[in-house]
Amino acid sequence: MKPLRYVAVVAAAVAIATSAGCTTLGVKPWERDILARPEMALDANPIDNAFDEHMYFSKESTSGGRGFGGGGCGCN
Repeated sequence: MKPLRYVAVVAAAVAIATSAGCTTLGVKPWERDILARPEMALDANPIDNAFDEHMYFSKESTSGGRGFGGGGCGCN
């Protein structure tokens, strides 16, 4: 009887742990002010981002342009 009880306790613990992981889906309204800060943006420094994109699209010949003329030749 003890092994069966052990398995039941472990199964219950796993069920509780996995169901608690999906309780918060999305950002709460009071958390949006923190995420709206400029330093939280994916491209916090637009100059560095533009330079990185230029280097990537100049060297990666198969990617093509990103919203502007030119092909994948690097002559954007």
